[in-house]
Order: sequence, then structure tokens, then C-alpha cells
Amino acid sequence: MADWATISSLATAGGTLILAIATFGSVRSANRSARVAEQAMLAGQRPYLIASREDDPLERVRFGDDVVLEVSGHGGAIKCKDNNVYMAMALRNAGSGLAVIQGWIAAVRATTDLERPSVESFRLQQRDLYIPAGETGFWQGAIRTVEDPAYPSVSDAAHNRERVMIDILYADADGGQRTVARFSVADWPRVEGERADLIRVWNVDRDEPRERTLREDMLAPDRPESSDGAPTISKQATS
Repeated sequence: MADWATISSLATAGGTLILAIATFGSVRSANRSARVAEQAMLAGQRPYLIASREDDPLERVRFGDDVVLEVSGHGGAIKCKDNNVYMAMALRNAGSGLAVIQGWIAAVRATTDLERPSVESFRLQQRDLYIPAGETGFWQGAIRTVEDPAYPSVSDAAHNRERVMIDILYADADGGQRTVARFSVADWPRVEGERADLIRVWNVDRDEPRERTLREDMLAPDRPESSDGAPTISKQATS
């Protein structure tokens, strides 16, 4: 004779298990959708600063002591006056969100390196600098004392028209998605003034794409050499 009480308990337990699995799947799907929506929202607010184009309008950059630098499209300017070093660059926001410039570093380097400077090493901007999405703007900074550690090298570079690397720390309108952009300001042959070029970009609050390695399951387990004897990609990440 069937034990209906046992059968009923098993049926209830089975239904509860199915409901739990369905709920778990629904929660996972909702979490995934929320992450996708968050990423889309952040992408819509993300700025991306680059050097302006050569046909972009001239920027007139005024400092607090009435020194004015005129910077053409794709240009930069470094000027020494009264033991001060004045610097400016013409920029364009190629991203989809407002760019808020937070700080800067100026240093004389022949070549760039791969390590991102620490956020704590940046000088804070003395005025708010905003560049809307799809628009042009400028960055400005000044070294106002000969005792500043960067003064001798940067002022000498300005007098000799040598390359100066300028790192800019900027963020979106909410202060998130911080990014460091390294620009080179160097002599512009046959053109009055200096040329500004974007050299490298680092993410501060997001994963750094260059540091991601290929996943093991994306590589063939035992890929042979090609027929022409050229080496093939192995499982070990290469630089």
C-alpha cells in the first residue's frame, strides 16, 4: 500500500527544489543584467582626453598673474618668466562624458616608462578645468618657485626646447573612472611653438587592459610550429 504521506513530502521537497533553482537562476540573470547596465552607464559617462586636432581653434590660456599663453591645435606651450615656468596644452575630449582635470606632473624624460605614477604624486589643480564630451579645452599648470624640485630640469628644457612629459590625472563628473594620460610636449619643426602628443594612458579605478593575460583555455594546448619554422604563441604570456 502506498505511503501517501511520504509521497506528498517528497513531492513538496521536489517542488521546493525546483523553485529554488529557478529563483537562483533568476537572481543570477538579474545580477548579470545589473552589471551590464552599470557598465553601459559608466561608458556613457567616461571621458577620454587626447591632444586636439591641428585645425581646432586657438586656445588662449590665462594665468592668475595675467600671463597668457596662446596654444594652437595639437599644440603645447612652455614659457619661463620671472623665475616661473608656465605650461599649457590644447586638448580634446574624445569620450562620452565630461572630463574633470584633477592634477598634473611635469618631468623631463627622453622616453616614457610603463609604470603608472601614483595618484599621491600629482600636484592638485589650482582652478577647476572641465572639458565637455566631444569638445576642446586646455590644461594649464605653473611652477612658481626655483626651489621646486622640478624647476631646474623643466626650465632648462623650456630654454633648450627639449621634450617635457606631462602627466594629467582626470576623472568623470562624479570623480570616478580616474585616468592618467601622459603627453609629450616637444619642439614642432617648421611651426612656431611646441607640439603635444598623447603617449600613454593608464586606468586608476578600472582594470588595466595591458595587464590582462590570455586565458589558458584561449590557447591551443600543444600548438606545433608553423610549416615555415616560425615560432607560434605558447601558453606562456609574451610581452
